[in-house]
Amino acid sequence: NLVRKADLVLIGGGMAATFISAQGHPVGDSPIEEDRLEFAKALIDAAVGQGDDGARLLIPTDVVVAYDFAEDAAAQTVSVSAIPEGYRVMDIGPETARRYAEALGACKTVVWNGPMGVFEWDAFSQGTAAIANALANLQDASTITGGGSTAEAVTALGLADRITHISSGGGATLEFMAGKELPGVAALAQSS
Repeated sequence: NLVRKADLVLIGGGMAATFISAQGHPVGDSPIEEDRLEFAKALIDAAVGQGDDGARLLIPTDVVVAYDFAEDAAAQTVSVSAIPEGYRVMDIGPETARRYAEALGACKTVVWNGPMGVFEWDAFSQGTAAIANALANLQDASTITGGGSTAEAVTALGLADRITHISSGGGATLEFMAGKELPGVAALAQSS
């Protein structure tokens, strides 16, 4: 639904490995949604590089990986085509973060739902920090974050006062954007 409505969709966080795998790259021990691979491939085919003709879908080109899912795991930045066996994707890489921040620079409305990586751990927080700072620095733009983890990250970075709206309802935000009717919103609409 977002690909039909948005000019730009950025992929990161837990979805990144599924989209990277859908591009044909091995993702090591990263968890992927096997039942969503064909759907991800279809989105990639329909959206990547469309620009003015429809939404552009940006997928990481580099990622931060670790052998262990642990706070003290050694972080390593690699191309998505070179994720080592046994490693897992923990964050978007610095080149991807730069590319995403640059793409966001032209946006007038941004809805962000979900961190770019395991932001709670310093070694894997840089992608989330880069996107949060990019949003906070947008001039004349409406910026909306959805989800408790996204709200936590923006607040921890001291950027909450520079975001237009912060919602802890990530699932509800996604359902609303997918076109589903939310009972609370429907009740408000009926009462006005």
